[in-house]
Amino acid sequence: MADVLLTFFRSSLPDELADVLETAIQATESGDFLVVFQTPEAQILLGHQEIEATKDGKRADFGLWSDFIFHRLGLILSKRNEEKSSQIRETTAYWQNLFFLVAIAALHAFLQSNVTGPPLPFKSAETLLSKEVSGDAKVLNATRIDLVASLSADGVAAYKLTPNIELLCLAHTILISPPVQKNVQVSAWARLRANFIHQRLLSEPAPSLQDVIYDDLKTVEDLIQNSGKGGEIKDLHTSFLLERAAIHTHHGLDKKARADLDQATSERNFEFALTGLMGKRTKFQQKDTSQLLVLARSATSDANGTSDGTSKPKALDLNDDTLLESISFTNSTPSTEVKDESALPASLTSLDPSKQPLLDPLDSVIMLSLAESIKNTNPADGLTREQTEPYATRVLEGGSSNWQVYTQALLVRSRIEGYKSRTMERGLLQLQALVDQVIAETSGETTTDAETGDKVTSFLPQAKAGEAASVEERLRYIFPLSSPSRWELEAELAARWVNIGGLRSALEIYERLEMWAEAALCYAATEKEDRARKMVRRQLFHATNGNDETADLDEEKWEGPERDPPPPEAPRYYCILADIDNDLSMYERAWEVSGKRYARAQRSLGQRYIAQRNYAKAAEAYSLSLKINALYQPAWFALGCAYLELLQFKNAVEAFSRCVQLEDQDAEAWSNLAASLLHLKPRVRETEDGVEEARVTNHPRTDALKAFKRAATLKHDDFRIWNNVLAVAASTNPPSWSDVITAQRRICELRGSTEGEKCVDAEILDMLVKHVVSADQGFDPMQPGQGKFVSELIEKHVKPLITVSPKLWTILATLYTHTKRPSSALECHEKAWRAVTSQPKWESGTESQWNAVVDQTIDLVDAYETLGPRDRTEGLAADSGELVAKDWKFKSRSAVRSVMGKGRENWEDSAGWDRLKERLDELKGRE
Repeated sequence: MADVLLTFFRSSLPDELADVLETAIQATESGDFLVVFQTPEAQILLGHQEIEATKDGKRADFGLWSDFIFHRLGLILSKRNEEKSSQIRETTAYWQNLFFLVAIAALHAFLQSNVTGPPLPFKSAETLLSKEVSGDAKVLNATRIDLVASLSADGVAAYKLTPNIELLCLAHTILISPPVQKNVQVSAWARLRANFIHQRLLSEPAPSLQDVIYDDLKTVEDLIQNSGKGGEIKDLHTSFLLERAAIHTHHGLDKKARADLDQATSERNFEFALTGLMGKRTKFQQKDTSQLLVLARSATSDANGTSDGTSKPKALDLNDDTLLESISFTNSTPSTEVKDESALPASLTSLDPSKQPLLDPLDSVIMLSLAESIKNTNPADGLTREQTEPYATRVLEGGSSNWQVYTQALLVRSRIEGYKSRTMERGLLQLQALVDQVIAETSGETTTDAETGDKVTSFLPQAKAGEAASVEERLRYIFPLSSPSRWELEAELAARWVNIGGLRSALEIYERLEMWAEAALCYAATEKEDRARKMVRRQLFHATNGNDETADLDEEKWEGPERDPPPPEAPRYYCILADIDNDLSMYERAWEVSGKRYARAQRSLGQRYIAQRNYAKAAEAYSLSLKINALYQPAWFALGCAYLELLQFKNAVEAFSRCVQLEDQDAEAWSNLAASLLHLKPRVRETEDGVEEARVTNHPRTDALKAFKRAATLKHDDFRIWNNVLAVAASTNPPSWSDVITAQRRICELRGSTEGEKCVDAEILDMLVKHVVSADQGFDPMQPGQGKFVSELIEKHVKPLITVSPKLWTILATLYTHTKRPSSALECHEKAWRAVTSQPKWESGTESQWNAVVDQTIDLVDAYETLGPRDRTEGLAADSGELVAKDWKFKSRSAVRSVMGKGRENWEDSAGWDRLKERLDELKGRE
């Protein structure tokens, strides 16, 4: 089956044009790219042949080879004189579409030589470049260095040893040509692919290139929707969705990637479920336990079975003395605890877990893309890896009908297994096997790197016939898979060696790949900062005496003049040097060298300024970085924090708003947004008479409450955020009582066991109870409504925590009084009074302490007088006519006399004493 883009391209051509281009289309589909490059038209474009229109353009007039090609392309397509009787091969449309096929062939050949293999049957330099260039090793090397340097974007350099870079540059040059863009509409999709490959060549995503890629995504989506080919061409839209998901994942937009994967799953009617099934994982396991697995069936799948006869790479055995090679499942019904739906579909429950049917390659791509999505979206912990592994296992154990898909599944599994002690060895060896395979398949030599000539360690023989596959099969799903290049795989292998302590092996790989930044970071991580410093400075500066050739590599410190021009990776090198030496000027130099485009330099400056509490400069640095990369969420967060420290709350609101737009799961950003909003004033509107304040729907305090609630939802166990929700909900106009209830209940659940009654905000609770009793006189707490929620809050969460707080007992008394529970209300008043009078040495303390006791005593007497004569409504004596406290007068006098007796010595002539005496006289007068 051909690449869906080529099928789409063929369907867009008029029949007459499709017929004459059929040979070139078939050659591109089958991977016979040399046929396309050797067409007369391609030879003219490459400068191997000349026509009248191209005689004016000379290679020596252009610095870059790609500029030379772009110029020739314009001459060829713009100076064609067509006649009505012209043959189809003489028309501009034919040339435009043929050049488009040349671009596709070049792009696919580049991927074949760098990602999938097998080795190209031709040398790209001899095919594309002139004999003067390809025949001189130094000139060829200089040409390629210039082409790689031209791919730098926003101060981020492309990998400098990228093989056959002229293939990618040829494809990109043709696809950005205005005549091709305008007249070959499907070229937008090819341009998208070329730009994404360009992005992946860079050491980190370039913001400007990311903008171009996402513009192309919108163009391609519109093109597919407007073409009407979605129903005619199988998997046209699904393939685009999977490619877009891969792009989203690369740029860290995991929610968007997951949405595209879900849509692709729906369009293909692909059924799968992450579920549980009883089984054994180890050789010595006696009892079955629930094991995670993925049950999956493609819409076109009919029966159980695997693809034993399909060519695929070597999958290494585990060979562990404890773990089984694969889970041994018990014949039982799958558990649906992991799956969201209430039950699995019948088509999945009927599957044999140990022999599931072969998946369609696109469905396997969905499985592997989901695994990457889970890995990126969730924290890198054991649970995430346990959730991820079954997806890769399903693709591997079911087999795959595509060689490259199976290779990617091996890679995904090796990444997961690299973190488990029992599977770490297989994971590392499998990754090494994949590295060996890619080197052998792309360079044509099993143990020799094609570019450097260095020997590469290999412990597996070259792929046998049963492990190989055609070019067409390898490239068919390469774009939705987004498989790594051979140097990316080797760098990943080096990083794996670093994780397990194999620094020597890692450094050998980094130095062979000339990844000096990674090697320096490796040295710095092992406290060999001097080696790291020398390695980086050597890339940026000449030897101290100015003679690099005679420098002693062990002793030389490379403190000579800067290299001119600086290397393409200079901005990154300067930042690493600044990290090592804590030299802020190096960050500034990185910014200048990049043409003020390398955002990481300003972000690093911002981090250092924040550590120094220089928030003004930090805000300036982060602002500069965000002008380059406005989609970097951590920078918006840091900028917002700097503005908060500077009390620039409006700017802080803008920063945190952008932050939560980019990542709406960041609880801290929502919380800080709310804190910033609290400091804003309501909007004002101008009238003819002047300026007057006006209420607006998005009142800052109301908006702050919404933000705090969002933060609390995301960080449900953070009591500080709930405290903020409580305070803001009570201060809005009118207060949000439902949020007050929810927040106070959650705070009690989180902090009640450690803080007791201190976690209850008595003032806000008092406001809440007074609101309820005033709004619902005589409300019934058994009836639905706010009163019921308040009653439950107090009875279940607040009351069990109260120990010595008279305020809280008084609040309870108010609630009980208005819910017709006089006995309970009076009991709470008594407990409030005891809480005050039980405080040590109040009688000899301050006057405020004495007055507090007086106030509470008078409050108790008032409660006796009000509640004591009432009939009981609770307990066994309810509705019996018995009074709540028939001796309430005696108890009142006893309480007053007790306080007066203890306070006589210190407070006999005070105002509080007079109040108590007056109240006692009133009680005597009622006898």
